[in-house]
Amino acid sequence: MITKGAEPNSLTYHRAQAHSDYDNYAQKDDLRAALVGEQKGLCCYCTGRVRAESTAMKIEHWQSQANYPQQQLVYANLLGACLGGEGRSPTAQHCDTKKANRDLNWNPADTAHAIETRLKYLADGTISSPDEDFNTQLNGTLGLNFSYLKSSRKAVLDSVLQWWRSTPDARQKVQQQISYRINAAEYQPFSPVAVWFLRQKL
Repeated sequence: MITKGAEPNSLTYHRAQAHSDYDNYAQKDDLRAALVGEQKGLCCYCTGRVRAESTAMKIEHWQSQANYPQQQLVYANLLGACLGGEGRSPTAQHCDTKKANRDLNWNPADTAHAIETRLKYLADGTISSPDEDFNTQLNGTLGLNFSYLKSSRKAVLDSVLQWWRSTPDARQKVQQQISYRINAAEYQPFSPVAVWFLRQKL
């Protein structure tokens, strides 16, 4: 779950100008910094690492500019995404790069969408949803079960499972572990997987 903060002042100012659009917004570095900060360094979709640099992330429009031009400067519609295999074959693409202009049912930054309640993870690192339509989007639209992403999530699951099995009175320490992870200034890549696992143990 992403908690949106205040938008950059430069975006507020730009939107108030005549003929403003996303393409002529010159201060996208402000936007990258704000998005990566509120997402604590993780991609909005795969939860891999992103950095606030044009070469290390993309500014994602949850509702695409092509289909929803009125949303192109709305901060609630903007997210920070990884490069998603940009320039590679379509079978190696994921996140915003694979999504392109297609729609998603749920926005990870909209609290009303409660994204975390719609996801689960299997032991092999597969991400899925009991919502059949959304499950199709996780795979077909976002490519979130690309092999590298699955293996990265599996490594996190294996690590937290090892903690669970090897820690005396682990159940009494679960909430402490969750708090430690979600209150970090910067999240570890794929850490929402560990938080999901721990919450199953509460």
